[in-house]
Amino acid sequence: MNKNQAFPWDHPRFRSWIGVGRACQLMQQAMSRAIAHLGIKPPHLDILINLYRFNGISQQDLARKLLVGRSNMSMLLPQLEKRGLIERRADAKDRRVLRLSLTETGRSLTEEAMTLQTGLIDRTLSQAPAERCLEVAEAMEDIIRILQTMEPEDPV
Repeated sequence: MNKNQAFPWDHPRFRSWIGVGRACQLMQQAMSRAIAHLGIKPPHLDILINLYRFNGISQQDLARKLLVGRSNMSMLLPQLEKRGLIERRADAKDRRVLRLSLTETGRSLTEEAMTLQTGLIDRTLSQAPAERCLEVAEAMEDIIRILQTMEPEDPV
């Protein structure tokens, strides 16, 4: 760092940057605690909720939706399958494609976890008016779009 470079904390948007990161970390920690007794962690819950919403989604599409690599999926899916929460089946038209769905046990557990998640959302955001929550959501979606279009080697 040279003498002419500004420190990150001197940037006018640094507080927002830190706030987003800290809120994300604390939200993950709170969610982890809320669902721990179910024997799942937030990455498992992400998978289960997506299978609840998109029954029969391909393993590849799920990985893309969750912004994780195939290796991450390869570690998480067998855990859920071994517990009898999900099923993987070959696609009828293309045997190379694996389709994912919840079992009845997985559906029940996901519904219980979603109730806990909704309660956490209520407790966390009930102080803020709905309009403000929507504004924050739109700002976060803008940040997501920017980060998704950035190339790893983009200069700053």
